[in-house]
Amino acid sequence: MSLDPETLAQFLETLDRFVRERLIPNEERVADGDAIPPELVQEIREMGLFGMSIPEEHGGIGLTMAEEVQAALVLGQASPVFRSLVGTNNGIGSQGIIIDGTPEQKAHYLPQLASGEMIASFALTEPDAGSDAGSLRCSARLDGDHYVLNGTKRFITNAPHAGLFTVFARTDPDSKSAAGVTAFLVEAGTPGLHLGPRDRKMGQKGSHTCDVILEDCRVPASAIIGGPDRLGQGFKTAMKVLDRGRLHISAVCVGAAERLIRDSLAYAMERRQFGEPIAEKQLVQAMLADSRAEAYAARCMIEETARRKDAGLSVSTEAACCKMYASEMVGRVADRAVQIHGGAGYMAEYAVERFYRDVRLFRIYEGTTQIQQLVIARNMIREASG
Repeated sequence: MSLDPETLAQFLETLDRFVRERLIPNEERVADGDAIPPELVQEIREMGLFGMSIPEEHGGIGLTMAEEVQAALVLGQASPVFRSLVGTNNGIGSQGIIIDGTPEQKAHYLPQLASGEMIASFALTEPDAGSDAGSLRCSARLDGDHYVLNGTKRFITNAPHAGLFTVFARTDPDSKSAAGVTAFLVEAGTPGLHLGPRDRKMGQKGSHTCDVILEDCRVPASAIIGGPDRLGQGFKTAMKVLDRGRLHISAVCVGAAERLIRDSLAYAMERRQFGEPIAEKQLVQAMLADSRAEAYAARCMIEETARRKDAGLSVSTEAACCKMYASEMVGRVADRAVQIHGGAGYMAEYAVERFYRDVRLFRIYEGTTQIQQLVIARNMIREASG
């Protein structure tokens, strides 16, 4: 159920003001300290940003896909680190529970996730498995009315702070495909669940990832998302949340691109060479125009696809198109932004240097560009084959 237009407008206006007055001024502090200050995390909680896409009956705001995209476009104007903090609670960390969870799982976890009291983490990727779920090696062996989990998960976003992990493990050892994979809800502090050291990353300092190591970690059969009846259905659950996640990330890419364009335009209008602002130089104007057109194209794709998803249409191909195009687009925009800034763009005192590194991740996580290409092409072939 969508918000009424006035309420949505007020929320987006409040969010925009919060981004401009609180998040953007703290970007450098977060990057330098590799952490979001606790008081800022609390403000993010109070804004309701941890529960944007969680239904109202479970304490969230309950945004539709089209509304969530509008919020992501605004939130994406600030460092991607802030979006990353709340992203797992709104997306892959909660949507599996929302779509396939039991009433008990929803009642227990969703209010905590919506309030930000608990951080969710999505533990799928492994050292030798990510896009290829058939290679998943983390195992879940039935022992009485419990499952014993063993394996290592890699590059898990928000794992150092998570209170709840969605862990994908192979419950059918004879299966060589995603069909034998089950999704488990494992709480932090469960004996046998350990965290590796924080990863040292190219960008997005302040957003933390690490290994999640499972060594004889025992969880009850009731920890399966949807209960024991959904044994072996874990990857189907994961697939159900991907369209929403891809559209969300795509919108964040556009938000970041619009921020980079705004910063580049401001710099080009102030910076003078050969007696006039470089914004008057046609080759600089070409870079600005290309960036503006590409960002606008991506925005239109995403908004239209979000409307279709809310209308109940299948948007698997379109969502993959959005993720592929928007993530590649923001990389090009970031590159032009550095070029327009010239030598200054290579200096850490300008935000474009940080964004140039930060946005590189968008082409990799939640499905690489190459995986999106495969999804799009295979869907095309399937549809053409009837």
